[in-house]
Amino acid sequence: MLRTEAVRNILSWYEGETPGLKSNLSRLLMHGRLAGTGRVVILPVDQGFEHGPARSFAPNPIAYDPHYLYELAIDSGVSGYAAPLGLLEQGADTFAGEVPLILKVNSGNSLVSGADQALTGTVEDAMRLGCVGVGFTIYPGADASYGMIEELREISYEAKSRGLISVVWSYPRGGKVSKEGETGLDIIAYAAHMAALMGATIIKVKLPSAHIDLDAAKSTYEKYPVDVNDAAARVRHIMQAAFNGKRIVVFSGGAAKNTPELLDEVRAIREGGGNGSIIGRNSFQRSKADAIDLLNQVMDIYA
Repeated sequence: MLRTEAVRNILSWYEGETPGLKSNLSRLLMHGRLAGTGRVVILPVDQGFEHGPARSFAPNPIAYDPHYLYELAIDSGVSGYAAPLGLLEQGADTFAGEVPLILKVNSGNSLVSGADQALTGTVEDAMRLGCVGVGFTIYPGADASYGMIEELREISYEAKSRGLISVVWSYPRGGKVSKEGETGLDIIAYAAHMAALMGATIIKVKLPSAHIDLDAAKSTYEKYPVDVNDAAARVRHIMQAAFNGKRIVVFSGGAAKNTPELLDEVRAIREGGGNGSIIGRNSFQRSKADAIDLLNQVMDIYA
């Protein structure tokens, strides 16, 4: 399939990037049910590291099998599949070329306190597995955030030099950020902007709430108000923070929720100009038939 005008337009935003990187970004944007629309839905399965195996897969035990996760990504027609090294390795040969892969190269776990992540994969691993890019989490506000940002700088440089895209999970926490503020409008906008400033090809953030967290920001939002009570307006503000919509921003599906709630969030993302969703637990914790049905409804909204 030839690139659509929507995809060509998106590629034009990434000035200074290599043809290799734009080719891999195009592979992602031209794959699956949303191919060519400029929208993406990605299946992420890094929750086993983050939350442990039972909390992640016990609701749908077949999801313990890495091949099942590949099959879910392929059969549902999502744009791409993101996971840590071991999950991608276990299926990379069997399903080679059937779905764009993103290697999550850092991970945390819930057995330690403090917000930080260890490097768990390399750019060379991503190249070996035929990935289109690498994924990396930063925690703006955390004590470890400066170190994570410096690690991202190195990983991003290495990935881009090999033509790989960077997908940045930008999840604020700690420091001056309150617990409620982790999804506050001002904080999510700040997190998206920070990822854009770091050169992220794709930015992943949580869907913002109406809360304004930082005292220093409240007067600005009073002077230049955003309709915080409208979810689409909140998404639109996040897109502003991502170089005025010239970066791809996808929004986390978050904790497990019912289908109507999730679809309402997807409609808000679409109406606010967001580029799509990255939906993990809300898909792989359901039966395969139910997961595919849900993902198809999400992609129908974006299409």
